Amino acid sequence: MTQPTLAITGGTGFVGATLVRHAAMRGHKVRALTRRPQPSNSKIEWVEGALDRPEALVRLAVGADAVIHVAGAINAPDRAGFQDANVFGTLNMVEAAKAAGVKRFIHVSSMAAREPELSDYGWSKARSEQVVGASGLDWTIVRPPAVYGPGDRETLELFKMARRGLVFLPPAGRISVIEVSDLSRFLLTLIGHEETYSETYEPDDGYEKGWTHRQFAESIGVAVGRKRVTALSVPRPMMRLGARIDRLFRGKGAKLTLDRASYFSHPDWVAKRRPPAELWRPHIETNAGLKATAVAYRAAGWL
Repeated sequence: MTQPTLAITGGTGFVGATLVRHAAMRGHKVRALTRRPQPSNSKIEWVEGALDRPEALVRLAVGADAVIHVAGAINAPDRAGFQDANVFGTLNMVEAAKAAGVKRFIHVSSMAAREPELSDYGWSKARSEQVVGASGLDWTIVRPPAVYGPGDRETLELFKMARRGLVFLPPAGRISVIEVSDLSRFLLTLIGHEETYSETYEPDDGYEKGWTHRQFAESIGVAVGRKRVTALSVPRPMMRLGARIDRLFRGKGAKLTLDRASYFSHPDWVAKRRPPAELWRPHIETNAGLKATAVAYRAAGWL
């Protein structure tokens, strides 16, 4: 049986690269968007372009059976920057899918879209969902929680702190998480399921009540071989101060921004709209996944 041809944006990022690799392994013909030249691969057709280049997005979509839109900004200097990448970029991809005659559209949003008033990022993701919902396409929206796994440079900061034995955390709260290969598998599972059209899902690792920040930090500590990790919750005003300090030292490369400090401080990022169990279940148990991630970080020389 011939697998559907996929047009994937964000294929050079953390989640997208895993998705492209898994799709090719499953026998899909993959067309993936890239800003820079990529190594040749017989199973992947790289299409040069960007979200602000509509003609490139049409080239990407032509001949595809489904679009999986992963690309977007998780960091931007202001609301306009998030709007350009996450709202206008999504609109451009939706219009390109229509122009190419592609009906199936899977949109990777964020759990931050549940609370758009907390951050410019969450606002932009909520707006992107509105764009997709009004598109007339056969859409499904996926809101991942915190995504971790080999190759992720965002969660890497927590692993580095845990290795030193001291982890600074947001104010008390709970989160859901998912390993990147599980998220990739879920996105691919959605393609042919008509019952998922016009649905919004929040896949996670299956932990019903999620993780407290402290539990997650302690599990990372175990993953890096620390018998004990001191986890300190930082009040929101101190989080904002830390964001300013991070910007002072790392400039545009800062991991903690004022925008992130706002939504990190929210107490409830636990998945509530999980996919039906008959459609998909997570495969990666989180403690095992964190250990595998630590091993991969060490192998890459990052940890």
